[in-house]
Amino acid sequence: MLRLSPLLTASALLVLLLLSALLSIMMGAMPLPALDSLLSVIDAMAGSTFSRLLDYQQAVVMELRVPRILLALAIGAILAQCGTVMQGLFRNPLADPGIIGVSSGAAVGAVIAIVWLPASIASWSVPVAAFVAGLGATLLVYGLSQTRSGTSVLVLLLAGVALSAFAGAAIGFVSYFASDENLRALSLWQMGSLAGSNTHRILLAVCTLILLSIAFQRRANALNALLLGESDARHLGINVERLKLELIVLTAIGVGVAVACSGIIGFIGLVVPHIVRMATGPNHKTLLPLAALCGALLLLIADLFSRLSVQPAELPVGLVTALMGAPFFLIMLIQQRRRWDS
Repeated sequence: MLRLSPLLTASALLVLLLLSALLSIMMGAMPLPALDSLLSVIDAMAGSTFSRLLDYQQAVVMELRVPRILLALAIGAILAQCGTVMQGLFRNPLADPGIIGVSSGAAVGAVIAIVWLPASIASWSVPVAAFVAGLGATLLVYGLSQTRSGTSVLVLLLAGVALSAFAGAAIGFVSYFASDENLRALSLWQMGSLAGSNTHRILLAVCTLILLSIAFQRRANALNALLLGESDARHLGINVERLKLELIVLTAIGVGVAVACSGIIGFIGLVVPHIVRMATGPNHKTLLPLAALCGALLLLIADLFSRLSVQPAELPVGLVTALMGAPFFLIMLIQQRRRWDS
């Protein structure tokens, strides 16, 4: 298979990101001129007055569309990197962050915060509850999978499935006692949305992205060694059990923050790493940053489609990513079955 240069791939992704961001700024229920939309962003950053947009048009750009773009970029990059790490850790292209129950656990925490905690503190209570629940669920699954010979991947997967089922029941239980207003909010939140982007969520997502990117990149060589198998990685001096724990906890942090900021957005962590791996190869030194760029691009495009498809309303972006990712997942399953048959 023809491999693309990582530098060329990164350049192409950056160009597509800029074009997608410009389209997201100018397109929507209120179409705006491309040049003036871009100039309004420059005006806000430099204090100039080049843009000819009216005040309410500038408010649409700077208070609605730009924050949404920034949140989409951060969340897409976080989910894609977490998916890349999970696929490398389990040496399986069908793995994603939900496999260890972190998404389900974070969803339970966020749902409890939305329904039972005061709305006045929701800006920080929902992210905190999602992170704590996601991390707790991850540590529980990891603890159950420990054996005398190390971490059992099979038990880890089965425990993740069981925890996801329990989390679904817990969400249903909380939803049953929720008010009509909270039930509506819960339904939309579980479908995933970037409409609630604000300064707090953007800062939380961006800071998490930066910290995770540094932490994952420092462990890229260890992930490469793990691709050879756990025994070979141990011979190369890798503390495999410690590496597993660190990567699982870091993934829990990333997915917990993503779920808290945007609800449940599926398939980004499953599809993106596979696409980038096919294009540039399995080296995690380049795979992780390229997956971050591709995940940011994919979520930004999905969000743009969600805003344009049913104007003036919008589709939850989680539904759009599911529609995009589910057929791809089926294709991957068919390819995997053919490998097993051969």
